[in-house]
Amino acid sequence: MSAQFATDTGIQPLSDRDKVATLVKAVARATSSWGLTSTQSAALFDVPPATWARMKSATFIGTLDRDKVTRASLIIGIYKGLRLLFNGPLITDWPTLPNKGPFYEGRSPIDLMIAQGIPGMVGVRQHIDAMRVGV
Repeated sequence: MSAQFATDTGIQPLSDRDKVATLVKAVARATSSWGLTSTQSAALFDVPPATWARMKSATFIGTLDRDKVTRASLIIGIYKGLRLLFNGPLITDWPTLPNKGPFYEGRSPIDLMIAQGIPGMVGVRQHIDAMRVGV
């Protein structure tokens, strides 16, 4: 599904070092603001913890494949959506709070996204977008 999603949206691998660094910095900022551990952040971005550590410290030299660019886009979209939707602590706390909605089944959005990968991230992004328009 992730390859289909990436193809449908025109997302391409990213190799430009400055663009990779900017995208990784934005993902690190979002996951840090949510209070995620390095292990959670690495799992959400689907990279080994050592790679995540290099990414966070700006020593990562490499490309981001379609999967990583898609994940980055979704994480940044979720981060932005939460900032538009909420005020106060929910902006940063919502992703880690248990959610009783049928999509989440008691899990936090972060736990759901880590478990389900890109499909879960798409679902969370759609949920936030729906809340923003009052659905």
